[in-house]
Amino acid sequence: MGAMDVEGFLATLRGTPDGEGLVHERRLPSRRARFADLTRPLLPGLQAALAQQGVDRLYAHQAAAVEAVRGGRHVVIVTGTASGKTLCYNLPVLEAILSDPRARALYLFPIQALAQDQAGALADFGLPDLCWGTYDGDTPQPQRRRLRETAHILLTNPDMLHLGILPQHFRWRSFFSQLRAVVVDDAHIYRGVFGSHVALILRRLRRVCAVHGSSPVFICTSATVANPQEFGERLLGLPVSVMDDDGSPRPPKRFALWNPPLLDVARTRRRSTYTEATRLFTRLVRHGARTIAFAKARKITELLYRYAAFALREEAPALADRISAYRAGYLPEERRRIERRLFTGDLAGVVTTSALELGIDVGGLDAAVLVGYPGTIASTWQRAGRVGRGKDEALIILIALEDALDQFLMRHPEYLFERPCEHAVVDPENPYILAGHLRCAASELPLWEGDRNLFGPRAMEIAALLAEVGDLGRRRERWYWQGAGYPAQAVDVRSSGGGTYRIVDASTGRLVGTVEEARAFEQVHPGAVYLHHGDPYVVHSLDRREKVARVKPADGDHYTQPRVLTDLTILREQQRRPWGPTTAHFGDVEVSEHVIAFARKQLFTEEVLGVESLDLPPQVLQTKALWFPIPQALEDRLRAQELDLAGSIHAVEHAAIGLLPLFSMCDRWDIGGVSYPAHPQTGLATIFVYDGHPGGVGITEKGYALLEDLLRASLRAIEECPCEAGCPSCVQSPKCGNMNDPLDKRGATVLLRLLLGAQTPAPRARRSPRSSGAAARPRR
Repeated sequence: MGAMDVEGFLATLRGTPDGEGLVHERRLPSRRARFADLTRPLLPGLQAALAQQGVDRLYAHQAAAVEAVRGGRHVVIVTGTASGKTLCYNLPVLEAILSDPRARALYLFPIQALAQDQAGALADFGLPDLCWGTYDGDTPQPQRRRLRETAHILLTNPDMLHLGILPQHFRWRSFFSQLRAVVVDDAHIYRGVFGSHVALILRRLRRVCAVHGSSPVFICTSATVANPQEFGERLLGLPVSVMDDDGSPRPPKRFALWNPPLLDVARTRRRSTYTEATRLFTRLVRHGARTIAFAKARKITELLYRYAAFALREEAPALADRISAYRAGYLPEERRRIERRLFTGDLAGVVTTSALELGIDVGGLDAAVLVGYPGTIASTWQRAGRVGRGKDEALIILIALEDALDQFLMRHPEYLFERPCEHAVVDPENPYILAGHLRCAASELPLWEGDRNLFGPRAMEIAALLAEVGDLGRRRERWYWQGAGYPAQAVDVRSSGGGTYRIVDASTGRLVGTVEEARAFEQVHPGAVYLHHGDPYVVHSLDRREKVARVKPADGDHYTQPRVLTDLTILREQQRRPWGPTTAHFGDVEVSEHVIAFARKQLFTEEVLGVESLDLPPQVLQTKALWFPIPQALEDRLRAQELDLAGSIHAVEHAAIGLLPLFSMCDRWDIGGVSYPAHPQTGLATIFVYDGHPGGVGITEKGYALLEDLLRASLRAIEECPCEAGCPSCVQSPKCGNMNDPLDKRGATVLLRLLLGAQTPAPRARRSPRSSGAAARPRR
């Protein structure tokens, strides 16, 4: 699709009823390449291999990365999609191996498909004596042994490093003794709980390398994040050099924001996002644009594909067989076939989950349709980077959902185009996560005082606690693993610890998934509708002793929402600072959550179909939180305007939780909140936002640091929403344990203005409705 074609397509939408949803357009100009020369040329064989691939010169950031790695510096490369980051690590690694065939390198990828894709990139160099291979759960045993003994480059993932390599590191002695480089590709994926686990796996790797006599250089690649230096150093535990001067060319792009038109202004009900997505996707394909559509869930992906195929059979039958769905769960050969059809141009369109978001080469595509905000600005640009790899203009359309974050971006596109990406956060000192990895580390090599430098100041304190419960034994200032088997098998690197419930299909016995114990009663209580990759299951029983939820596939058109009573106790204040008329705090808290009932609600209409009581014990979560009390003077001003205090603070809490992902990379399901009209420890009305994982993973700590920015964005989201009394686009939350009651939208506006020092609007004549539950502790 050339530039005129993009303009022609958009022109067919503007000024027509179909084009009512087009609320913003942004031209992203092209950028010329900037090149740089190395101080020392690459080896002739490597230079010739590059020339065979059509690479005559290196982009500026590629040359800078090669020079840094040659100098032994650990690097984080933060440049755009399709900027050639792979060469930033392949060139110095291959140069080291060609100079010394004993040299070894370890490549870590967050998903298996990326390892397969990068294996192909290594093959393109055509180096006859180079040995490499992927080492994952599908690798046959004979091939594993061969790779362990002969591979120059091992391509794997953090899960396999944790489970299959580090626990048996003495079998890998020859590999680790010559390990020169460790590549951590797509490092921005390693944030939150998963990132905290990976940070500790990398520390265990460094420890094993040291005992075998190596000290590899670490090379990280990442999508753009707001804090690459801080993030890289927290992830690796090492000083890093940031390479962010992107010298690659960029084709021109047009970015359009599409907000489904309102059907009901008072309740802000809009046309279906998925109907709009189907219409735009099929129009683009019929327009001649090779198009990729990203959906958030597997079920939505399949539905969009089905709707689009049906529409094309009616409108353009020749195109109906030239579109496909793509997602996790397809057989490997199915995925490879779809990838080949995309790369060769045989497919005119594909509907996918995030499975095609990362660096898999899908060839030249013309347009991308993002069905719902992907959750982070970084992910948005990753998906946008899948298109426009030639010189022609490409088109990206972001279609909004009804939630607060999507609607905020529709009204404030500058947050997407003009501000930095979110901060990526990890917390390798989370005691729950750290305890599991100290067990693993002790089984690999005895722990000693010097390991504080790797695992942090609390490591020996936690080791002593593990010794008290019998996991470790201490002899001569060393802690030894004294359990049975490998403790790595008990550490799920996608979970924050504290126990796990298995979710089992009762009809087949198949393991459907797992859920952390801290969230089990909310997500898999009896009667709950549990979604796994978009497929619904109904929980028939919950075995608390065996920690098993038994489910059956469901076809219903409803979902469930738990009712939760929450109590929060402040355990230890770690930070505080004056903030406007109040004080902001951050520290350790204990959250008690009691799931007492659940509602069955109709999809789309939100009609309550019924409410059922539950008999479950409270669950206790120790985590991190930010909080701020509401001074009595501000409370008095709210009451003077006849505004509901409980509803006001509850609405502020919801708005802040909904927009925190704009500032700290997370999903809103990673955070919780509770607001008190009078908290027993502060003595004042107080709003808390807490990490939803045991021990915290750094999300609310970043929210504490950026609190004013967060609440200013919250105020704008509430003020500018056209609804009358609050809706999912501003102050209602899909996960509220109090069923979004009470909520006072106007009270939240007034309170935020008072906290931020903005002028408060004159009070309305009518009184805001006061809920009979005003003394309750609203949550989330």
